[in-house]
Parts: sequence; C-alpha cells; structure tokens
Amino acid sequence: MKIIQVGVGHLGTNCYIVSCEQTLQAAVIDPGGSAETILAEINKANLNVEYIINTHGHADHIAANDAIKQATGAKVLIHHEDANMLTNAQLNLSMYIGDGIVCQPADRLLHDGDSISFGNINFKTLHTPGHTPGGICLLDNNVLIAGDTLFSESIGRTDFPGGSYSQLINSIKNQLLNLEDAVRVLPGHGPETTIGWERKYNPFIQ
Repeated sequence: MKIIQVGVGHLGTNCYIVSCEQTLQAAVIDPGGSAETILAEINKANLNVEYIINTHGHADHIAANDAIKQATGAKVLIHHEDANMLTNAQLNLSMYIGDGIVCQPADRLLHDGDSISFGNINFKTLHTPGHTPGGICLLDNNVLIAGDTLFSESIGRTDFPGGSYSQLINSIKNQLLNLEDAVRVLPGHGPETTIGWERKYNPFIQ
C-alpha cells in the first residue's frame, strides 16, 4: 500500500490517495478541494482511480468529488446515512460559508462492515457516527483512515447538525480502541498518530 497525503481546501483537510503498488489501482479518500493538485499526484504516479470515498458528508471532505470523478471515472462511495449531504448544500454546511457545494449522488452506499477492494487493498468500513450520522473509518491491516472521528489527542466536533458527543465517544471506544496499539491513524485534519498513543494520551477517551 502506498499513501499520498495532500492538504486540500480552505480548512486543510487531509486527502489520501491510497494505491496498490502492484496494480496501481487506487482510491481517493476525502477530496475536499484542490482538485488540480490531487489529479497531478494521480497522474504523476500513473494511478487508475477506482473509487472516491468520503468518510463523511461535510463540504471540506467532498468538494472535489465531481472534478475527480469526471477526470478518472471513479465511483463515489459514502455511508448511506450521509448520502443526502452530497446533494444538499445546507446539510453539507457549504451554504454557510458561501460556497454552495452540491455534488452528484453516490454510486454506492456503504454500511458497517462493508469491504472496499482495489488491487491488493481491502478496506473494511467501520461506521463511527457522532461527528455526522454516517461517519466512517477505513481499516486495512495496520492503517486506519479516520476521517473526522479521531484526531491526534483530540476528537471530531459534535456541535454541527447531526452530531452527538456521546455517540462519537461510543464509536471510538467500541470500533477503534479494540484495534492494536500499532495501528496507524490517518485523520481528516492534523498529524498522524496511532491507536496506542490515543489510548494513552487522548484526554477525551480516558
């Protein structure tokens, strides 16, 4: 597995381009803007993008969906409980910052436990509601792409519509803290961390 991290959009969202080094098949996770930068990385690595995966439906994680889809033909995947956020600027919060982002509907709706395979990579979908109703994390062996569920020594905001602090804490404790300490956590914003570090030092989940 090769992972290219690209900082995108006004809020510095971490977009991840994950590819199989043997087949060059890839997925773009959370293209929240900066489509030209993302596409330049894809072209430089000569990747064939199979999927665009949104860990949730907020504008800073979906804004470049359509541009990446148009350029690559990739299918858009999102959890079914956040699917309506793609096509509604009020629900994805973009109307409040003047962008009015509306994307095409998803090609595939995800559920907890679903597999997403491309090349030799097989992500397991972990439903982790709390930041949004349909928030997900993606797990493959020792790599967890965490969206806005878990950050380095912090957690996702829960004060947006559809957010729930108690639900987010339960998601982290029930879905993530049972993983091995060595699992790398690649969050939607900020630096990389590990499950072991968060288990020990994250003040929200002690």
